[in-house]
Amino acid sequence: MKQLAFDFASLPPPTLHNFIAGRNAELLQNLRRVAISGSGERFFYLWGAPGSGRSHLLRGAVEAACAAGTNAIYLASTVETRLPDDLLRRDCVAVDDVERLDPAAQIALFNACNAMREQHGLLLAGGNAPPAQLALRQDLVTRLGWGLVYQVHALSDEEKAQALKQQAAERGFVLGDDVCAYLLTRAPRDMSSLLAVLEGLDRYSLEAKRPVTVALARELLHAARNRDSGLRIEG
Repeated sequence: MKQLAFDFASLPPPTLHNFIAGRNAELLQNLRRVAISGSGERFFYLWGAPGSGRSHLLRGAVEAACAAGTNAIYLASTVETRLPDDLLRRDCVAVDDVERLDPAAQIALFNACNAMREQHGLLLAGGNAPPAQLALRQDLVTRLGWGLVYQVHALSDEEKAQALKQQAAERGFVLGDDVCAYLLTRAPRDMSSLLAVLEGLDRYSLEAKRPVTVALARELLHAARNRDSGLRIEG
């Protein structure tokens, strides 16, 4: 096999434009409105399981806000997270995985919530459960629920297949049901990775001058695994 031109490790950056909404259309519309124009609700809390697209939306909203000239920052929380000293000088703050914050960081986020409200800033937060179910300070839990609270719904397999077929059609080729089923069972299941695989499949098809089939997809995924690309490929 020729050296593949596509590097699966280089996934496209998450934006609101490349987020596939599924059942999250209302949330996506509201985030676009507030991030781009600054109008609408100023507090959002997003919750959902890993792979639901929650982090994609938060990162995408910050990217859109920065593009619109807003002083925005995205923070992925860990148990060692210390919120930056200049946080209160930001116009838009997105804090993901809030359930991981230690007591000191929870106080810092509590203060940021108050400051954002006084300054009419934009506060975006994300966690693995609704605010009331988080094991955090009660006063912080209350503030996380000040605005709009959305569950981010992961795409179903049917929705993922529809999205892949639509993306393939936009690229000028037909993605068969058998190829869709193969990708959904053998490739990483989050949409960012699936779309990256689809792009690689398109490029490999053009390079090899072969149609997109299960056999071609199998070769590509096996090559990606052999190159230790970081993808978790099944058999």
